[in-house]
Amino acid sequence: MTDERDSTPLVDEAMKKASVAWVAVAGGPSLALWCVPLESALFVVSGPGEQSAPGLAEVDEARVTLRGDHGGAIVTWPARVTRVRPGTDEWDTLAPLVGAKRLNATGTTADLVARWAADDCALVRLSPGGTPVHGADLPADSLAEPPRPTPAVRAVRKPFRLHRVRRR
Repeated sequence: MTDERDSTPLVDEAMKKASVAWVAVAGGPSLALWCVPLESALFVVSGPGEQSAPGLAEVDEARVTLRGDHGGAIVTWPARVTRVRPGTDEWDTLAPLVGAKRLNATGTTADLVARWAADDCALVRLSPGGTPVHGADLPADSLAEPPRPTPAVRAVRKPFRLHRVRRR
């Protein structure tokens, strides 16, 4: 479970209100991930049919940034990453609670949890694991990154014009 010494009131309050967290693994870019706050931690599901979080299930640490009521980042903290495995008592307790909060899921919560287990989806716990950065210590500049390369780009053609407008 969570070691309360590594948590602060700001981190606890930000986690209670979180539905999206920006999570960075091994110095990589931060990814916006849907999360559920439970037991003084954030829980994230990733894998086939769910959100993509490359490498999150395989690491021990990550960096989590949470936003405040006005949309800006209010705290960044190092997180201990723990994978919750199917077939354990912890999975049987936590997976249905996380599944119940999953928006736009098809089927029942039990069906969703069974699919997560069958498809080898990762349910991970992000618990506070160090000193958070907040207030004036947060970066003042934009944390926006340039768009990542994608094969979805296509050449833009000139629009079709039915007639020409003449100017006098």
